Order: sequence, then structure tokens, then C-alpha cells
Amino acid sequence: MKHVFIINPTAGKRDCTARVMDMAKDLAARRGLETKCILTRRPGHAMETAGNLARSGQEVRLYACGGDGTMNEVANGAAGCANAAVTCIPVGTGNDFLKNFGDQAALFADPENLWDGPVMPLDAIDCNGRLALTVACSGFDAQVADDVHTYGKLPLLGGQGSYILSLGVNFLLRSLGRQWTITLDGETLEGEFALAAVCNGRYYGGGFMPVAEARMDDGVLNTLLVRKVSRPTFLRFVGAYAKGLYHTLPGIAKCYSAREITIESRDRDIVTCLDGECARSRRVDIRLSEKKVNFFGPKGCDPNATCIPLPEAGARGT
Repeated sequence: MKHVFIINPTAGKRDCTARVMDMAKDLAARRGLETKCILTRRPGHAMETAGNLARSGQEVRLYACGGDGTMNEVANGAAGCANAAVTCIPVGTGNDFLKNFGDQAALFADPENLWDGPVMPLDAIDCNGRLALTVACSGFDAQVADDVHTYGKLPLLGGQGSYILSLGVNFLLRSLGRQWTITLDGETLEGEFALAAVCNGRYYGGGFMPVAEARMDDGVLNTLLVRKVSRPTFLRFVGAYAKGLYHTLPGIAKCYSAREITIESRDRDIVTCLDGECARSRRVDIRLSEKKVNFFGPKGCDPNATCIPLPEAGARGT
């Protein structure tokens, strides 16, 4: 079996390439493993590399060394290949995926805890042919994330400054509602929506948890729809939304269990954010991709460690 470390040298605040390569070398020496390190050179390269290794037919364990974007690319490349399993060594700025593992997230920083860990199949969100492991969000929050890249090119604005500017522009100067037609397993809804969050996992956007009961291996996508509301009401809702308490404000948000979701807009593109990566389209086709990604982690780890059941049955739509 090969153990391949796919390293994103641009992830995080400083280049961790040397540190990860040393970890791989030490692991090979201690455990007698065949290890290899590959540095990504451009966006999409991690997915291409993982795909080539997975399609080789040889048994391989792939270590995504970066943030959520690197993990997403490696998972997309290896998805559907029984001979390939993936994990994550967090060296990026955003590691929302690992938050799903609760206290054991810290163990992923050392490959000694990973190399012989059990394999668990995880569901994924197929969005217009691209997979997301945690959340696919469309609407206000996705637009903010997308505009951060634009404002980040302005002089004197760093990452935090561009985020604050993007948040202010979208909240104060743009409509909080988008006219959409949304279909969930054949049920059609029309109206103005502030956002739609399709959740397989529980975290995105630096720790927001829209659906606390979402599980990564239950064969269900939890879709939270938020209607257009006034700005003061939206501000009141954000705190509950961030903590998975949408059910405390039933007049604003409703969660559906669905396997196929379509979001359509007639007049403008829908911005959709997949594990932190943004895309634009007039139609978003989402479906459950059940048990699509073989994932391995520390012994005893649980991708649903932070899952919080609803306080009472029937609190969400079905």
C-alpha cells in the first residue's frame, strides 16, 4: 500500500511543506511504509493527482495536506474508487471539515495517528457534478464569500478587511432576497429566499453550524431554507443560525430532508459555495452521493461526534 501526501504549499499563513515532508519521512522509517510527497502547483492539481493515483488500481492512502479546499479536491479525485481512501492533515487556514470530529480533530495533525486508522465511507453532496463533503450553500453567505476574493485585490485590504467589506456591501447595499424556484424530492417552492444551505456535515464559514443534527453517513441531505426577511430580523436570526438553532425561529427558516434538490433563478446567477469554493450558475442541481468517499482517521474517531439531535420530533420539515 502506498501512502501519498498531497501538499498544498500555499495553504495556511506559512509554507508547511518541509514539516509535512519530514513527517512523511519519519512515518516511513518508523513503520516501514512506502510514502511519497507531491506538491500541488495550481488550483485543481490536487484533484488531478488524487484521481490519477486512485484510478491506478493500486491500494493507496491519500493525505490531503492543506485546508478545506485541498481536502475537497483530494476527495473529488478519489471518490468512487474502492482502492483509495483519503484523510486530512490540517495545515490550512480553514479546517471546518475536521470540526465534525470534535475533540479528536487535533489528532489529525500527526500521521502517526492516521496511517493504520479504520476506513469509513462518507456521503457527499453532488452539486452540478462537483462533490462537497460538508455544506453547499447558496445565497447571501455564498455571495459574501465570493466577493471576498474580489475585494481582496484592493490595496491595503487583507483577508479580514476584505471579508468585513464584503459583508457590509452585501448586507447594506444589496437585497437579502433572491427569487428562486426550489424543488426538494419533487416538492416545489417558489419565493424570495435569503439563503439555502444543503448540509451533509455541520460546519462551514469558519465554524457556522446551520444544521446541528446533520450526519455525514446517514443517506440524507438536510436542506435549510431561509426566507427573505428585514435586515433587523436577519441580524437576529444569524446567531441562532450559527449555532444550529434554526428551529427556534420557525417563521424564518425550515429544514427539509431530501436526496435531490434543485435551485433555479430566471434573472441572475446563483452563487454556490462548496466547502469554501464558489461557483456561479442559473440552475443548481444537487443530489446525495451516498457512501461515495472512503475516509480514514484515528482509531475510534467519529465524523458525527458533534451531532446534536433536535430537541423534539417533528421540529423540521420532511
